[in-house]
Amino acid sequence: MLMYTVEITLKNNPIALSVQRKEQEHADALYRVIANAIADGNTKILELTCEKQEGKKISVLTSEISAVQVSEKSGASANMGAGFIRG
Repeated sequence: MLMYTVEITLKNNPIALSVQRKEQEHADALYRVIANAIADGNTKILELTCEKQEGKKISVLTSEISAVQVSEKSGASANMGAGFIRG
């Protein structure tokens, strides 16, 4: 099943946080929400849910986000961070 992953990198943290969306439009919309929250500069809590894993929730302070990206994932590649090396 093809999923779209929205991955967030936090300041001073090597592990990226991610949630998945079934539709590209939904992933792109979430990307814009996160990017706008970063640009806004006001610290607030952003709560995210995952469409792939029911019950998966992430809350993050927007002031701690250093990057956000969207990538297409399917099959075995779903466990690899796009643009990130995991050891």
